[in-house]
Amino acid sequence: MTPDNQDEIRGEVRAHYGQVARTGGSCCGPTCCAPGTPATTGDASEAARRIGYSSDELSAVPEGANLGLGCGNPQAIAALRPGVTVVDLGSGGGFDCFLAARQVGPQGRVIGVDMTPDMITRARQNAAQTPHRNVEFRLGEIEHLPVADQTADAIMSNCVINLSPDKATVFSEAFRVLRPGGRLAISDVVARGPLPENIRKDLALYTGCVAGAATIAETEQLLREAGFVDIRVTVDEAASAAMAEMAPGQGLAAMAASASIEARRPAAAGGARA
Repeated sequence: MTPDNQDEIRGEVRAHYGQVARTGGSCCGPTCCAPGTPATTGDASEAARRIGYSSDELSAVPEGANLGLGCGNPQAIAALRPGVTVVDLGSGGGFDCFLAARQVGPQGRVIGVDMTPDMITRARQNAAQTPHRNVEFRLGEIEHLPVADQTADAIMSNCVINLSPDKATVFSEAFRVLRPGGRLAISDVVARGPLPENIRKDLALYTGCVAGAATIAETEQLLREAGFVDIRVTVDEAASAAMAEMAPGQGLAAMAASASIEARRPAAAGGARA
C-alpha cells in the first residue's frame, strides 16, 4: 500500500470518527448501524453487554464515554493491577480508559491516544465528569505514539488497530512504549481468511472495521517481527456472533471475527525490532 493510499485511509478514518465523536453515533461496521446514523445510549450499552462488558462496568463510566465502537472487552484480559501505567491505543470517548483508571487506582496512570481531535475533546469532557485524576488524553496517531520509551506496563486497544494501514509500525511503537515484561491486551477484528481485493479497497468497509483486518497468521507474524513473545490470538465466537447479528446483511460472520490479541515484550533488554 503506497503512502498516498495510507494518508487517504487515515483521512477517511479521521473524518468518519470525528463525526461519531460530534454526534454520538455508533458506526463501526461490525457492531452497528450505517455510517452517520446516531445510536442511542441504550443501543451502545446493549452492544457493549453483548461483547463482554458487565453492567457494573457500564455504570462506572460517564454517559457519552461508551460510543458502542468496541468489538470485545480488553479489560477482561488485561489483568491490570494497582499502580501500573496503561496506554490505550485509539481511546475514543475514553470508555476503556475510565475502566482502567478504576483498576490501577490513584497511584497508577492511564494515557489515552487518539488521532481525532473531536474524540480527544469528547474524552476530556467525559473525564471532567469522573473522579479520576490519573487519566489523560493525547492527540496522536497510533503509528507515531506521543509517549516516551518504556512508559507503559500494559497497552490496550479496542477495535482500532484494524483501522491502521501500517500495522507493523503500530506494533513496533507498542513495543517501544512498553517496559520490558509489559503486555498487550487487545480486542480487535481479524479476517477469517484473505479478503477479496474489492473489499480491501472499499473505504467504507475500512472505516467499518472490516477491509483493514489482518488474518490471525498475519497478526502473529507482525507481532513476532516487532519483538513480542508469548503471542496468543484467540477468536471470540460469542462476540463475533453478536457483531454479525447487530450488522445483518453484511456477511461479517464469514469475513471477520472478534479476537483477543495478547503478547508480551521480553523481560530482558533487547529483542527483535521491526
